[in-house]
Amino acid sequence: MHISEGVLSAPVLGVGAALAAVGTFVGLRRLDYDRLMTVAILSAAFFVASLIHIPIGPSSVHLIMNGLLGAVLGWAAFPAILTGLLLQAVLFQYGGLAVLGVNTCDMAYPAVACSYLFRPLLRSDGKRRAVGAFLCGFCSVLFSALLTAVALEFSDEGFFAAARILVAVHLPIMAAEGLITAMVVAYLAKIRPELLRNDVAG
Repeated sequence: MHISEGVLSAPVLGVGAALAAVGTFVGLRRLDYDRLMTVAILSAAFFVASLIHIPIGPSSVHLIMNGLLGAVLGWAAFPAILTGLLLQAVLFQYGGLAVLGVNTCDMAYPAVACSYLFRPLLRSDGKRRAVGAFLCGFCSVLFSALLTAVALEFSDEGFFAAARILVAVHLPIMAAEGLITAMVVAYLAKIRPELLRNDVAG
């Protein structure tokens, strides 16, 4: 889902940077500092999960785990994802600094959106919680792919075909992330249920 340097237009980069700054500000304001260790661990999980990627045109396919971050962290997923992407850009040249804002928005806003959408299910028990966790993982990647496609399309109409392919090739990733998120949430519900009680509204 990393968009490479030199692909997006200046207006798209500017809007992405501004929206990322807003999301990060809100995420830091609503961050419970007693949960910094949880944020750090999930940021590291995000960092590692998206290291193995397959290039697809101007972007790439890889695990993201933003749905899990949204389910557990709410708005705090924003600084966690930004930190992971920044380290990837600096250490491995994945994405880049110029596109850091857009890449952060593409992955963090869907995480927060799914945290709102599926919070009632995530706070339920048994099958309802499992369904909510799966949808959180699946839809966060779907929304991320769509946002990435929109960013590409607004930069150059020639990217329309690549944008459609990007969404299509992420379908297996969506299913995989849904299953992984459901399993992790089920495990956390047994050993640390308080982690699933984040208040995204702050």
